[in-house]
Amino acid sequence: MDNTLEFPDLLRLIDDRSAAFRAAVASAPSLEVQVPTCPEWTLSDLVQHLGQGRRRWAAVVVAGPSTVDPASRATQGIGTSEETASVKAEPPGREALDAWLAASTQALLDALRQAGPDRRCWTWWDTSQSPQTCGAVARHQLQEISVHTYDAQLSVGAAQPLPDEVALDGVEDFLSTCVATTTAWPHDPAVVDYHATEGRSWRLWLSGDGARFARLPEPVSTGSTAAGEDRVPAGDAAYASARGTAAELVMAFYGRSPMEALEVDGDRRVFDQLIAWEPEE
Repeated sequence: MDNTLEFPDLLRLIDDRSAAFRAAVASAPSLEVQVPTCPEWTLSDLVQHLGQGRRRWAAVVVAGPSTVDPASRATQGIGTSEETASVKAEPPGREALDAWLAASTQALLDALRQAGPDRRCWTWWDTSQSPQTCGAVARHQLQEISVHTYDAQLSVGAAQPLPDEVALDGVEDFLSTCVATTTAWPHDPAVVDYHATEGRSWRLWLSGDGARFARLPEPVSTGSTAAGEDRVPAGDAAYASARGTAAELVMAFYGRSPMEALEVDGDRRVFDQLIAWEPEE
């Protein structure tokens, strides 16, 4: 799609957001502070999740094409000692912890750079509109790191909104990776629009064929060509729409803020159904 972040930009921003995460952790008076947006976690839990997760995805990228999660082999007792070490727990001590987090990010970045954006690899989103490529992994990793950076910043009282370029790409990544699926939508067919105040819009179609999305021109016009393969059918009006900044949309998608924080029009029940929907794998 037009205007999505290029692979070098994704890697640059992964490094930037990871550094912001480490800065938040370094400023925390204690790693046992609660994470308001992940109420069952302390900051220590969040650190472990982010560090181990980046090492895990580095192992996935290095493994290349696969029909099963290569990083799961170590936990099943059939991985090599090197694979097991790649997801080891964080060390004690602030300086050692910072170095461990930095190394976790570097492992992911090195794996992605060596593989390149077009190399195929295992992903959990095989029925979505996102490709099973290292480029798609980089795109989604940027969003996961960025949202958890917000979590860490919030924990220490210094929350900052997502950078604009991250947030705009984040709306599209979430819809293509986390929402789009071939699993049948279990409710009445619906059409939902999302509008970022920065001037970008997306449409989501929900039906017995699953969920699919396309970027739309702004304002939406009947018969206009959407980015990608989709074209807006005549008379295909949205049942509901949500409007906010791209960062506000991403925060609502990931449950960091309520839908009430957005300007919602139309049948609000569709959003409740979307939030509750858990498509079968």
